[in-house]
Amino acid sequence: MEVEELKPEQFVNCPPLMPWRQFAIWIRMEDDQDRVRGWIDKGYLPTVRLGRHRMVNVALVVKHLLEQED
Repeated sequence: MEVEELKPEQFVNCPPLMPWRQFAIWIRMEDDQDRVRGWIDKGYLPTVRLGRHRMVNVALVVKHLLEQED
């Protein structure tokens, strides 16, 4: 997997919450959704439960990524 440079403008239109499977597709890991679910189960990705749905807190993920660049 190739690592891309992060730019703040890339995240202007991203939603604050996203279903975890959609998040896996968004980060181009649709073929490895089990790994993304493992990250969630281990607490590596911030999530919020809405009813029976697990949503990835994309806003917090983006914030952490941008802080790491500084």
